[in-house]
Amino acid sequence: MHITTLSIEEFMNYQKNHPLSNYCQTINYAMLKAENGFDYDLVGLKDSDNNILAASLILIKEIGNQSHYGYAPRGFLIDYSNEYLLNTFVVELKKYYASKKIVFIKINPNLPIGKLNDNLEISYNENYSIKNSLINNDFKKLADNMYFEAQLPRFNAFINLKEFDVSKLSKNNRNKIRKGIRKGLVFEKVSKNELPIFYNLLKNTTDKGSFYYRDYYTVFDKDDAIDLFLVSIDYVEFLKNSQYVYNLEFDRNNYLNDRLVKYGTEKCINAKMNSDKTLLSYKNDILEASKGMSEKLEKNYIAGALVVKHNNMVTIIMNAYDKSYKRFAPNYFLYYSIIKYYQDSFDYLDLNGVVGDFKNENPYSGLNRFKLGFNPHVFEYIGEFDLILNKKLYDILLYNGYLKKEFDKKEC
Repeated sequence: MHITTLSIEEFMNYQKNHPLSNYCQTINYAMLKAENGFDYDLVGLKDSDNNILAASLILIKEIGNQSHYGYAPRGFLIDYSNEYLLNTFVVELKKYYASKKIVFIKINPNLPIGKLNDNLEISYNENYSIKNSLINNDFKKLADNMYFEAQLPRFNAFINLKEFDVSKLSKNNRNKIRKGIRKGLVFEKVSKNELPIFYNLLKNTTDKGSFYYRDYYTVFDKDDAIDLFLVSIDYVEFLKNSQYVYNLEFDRNNYLNDRLVKYGTEKCINAKMNSDKTLLSYKNDILEASKGMSEKLEKNYIAGALVVKHNNMVTIIMNAYDKSYKRFAPNYFLYYSIIKYYQDSFDYLDLNGVVGDFKNENPYSGLNRFKLGFNPHVFEYIGEFDLILNKKLYDILLYNGYLKKEFDKKEC
């Protein structure tokens, strides 16, 4: 068995049928990273009959003083449980890169080792032991990140689209989705031409320029593997819905007022006060919707998302919303609409990262509450490892701070 360079066709045919196939291990992703300072190799382990037994996209980048590192995003496409195959692949990989000044190869395998249970604890599976197999094959296990310290999230949330049932969502999420619908939010798939609108929503929460998302769209769009969605406000629908709920609440308010006069209990007082607040809120909505209509505003986009399609899964790569319209719950409406859009044509939706700290006190508790409210399956991945090919240079890079400087940046 030996490592060889694969053609694009060979790699694509192998990766699309592999159990660990993911969008990070595609030629599209390689092309994206090539636009952002990386070279790349498509390598495969072949037997004597020219069959591919393992493969990987490996991104190459300079680091430090004319040294280079490799990065296999979401890890190799290999059966990690086959220790002989893993050992052979690593040995041959070292030989292949011996003369290429590659100091180390970073991996973060697409390998779930546990699942979040109803008690918000991780129940581990047989993949957990693969950590030891990697360490025994000269991989350095890096610290497990609890939040988003590593290149890719260690905890991801997935929705089984075929089993999705809106009635099983958290009460908060159901209410927010209904609010978005009532406020006239409209979900639509748009073209590349609307990327500047999306970036305008996103720019305050990313350190990447607009060109990065333009490149992202361009390289994946070549295979119809990406969609861009935007959410806007339909003020006509917003006004109609607001008037309808206002009238219902107005009748209820009159009823509560009669009960208050008749009984005067604390329960009646509280009910009437809450109804007054609701009525005022609906009245303000009517005023806002009427203003939007009278000003004949252009489409007011308040949320958006970029979604990659790969095999039977879609992944929300990036999303954003206008914080000044938080009262419209646009993010909840956006996610719900994405679920409904893909429900019939794909099996799974990757909501992307959550944090491994499931306590209410953690700084990302709002993010966790939002995503977990969609009732996803949450998996913990095996984490991040460095296959060290030149320990002396690796230690120099570590001592001089080059590793910290390079990998403080997060990958999408």
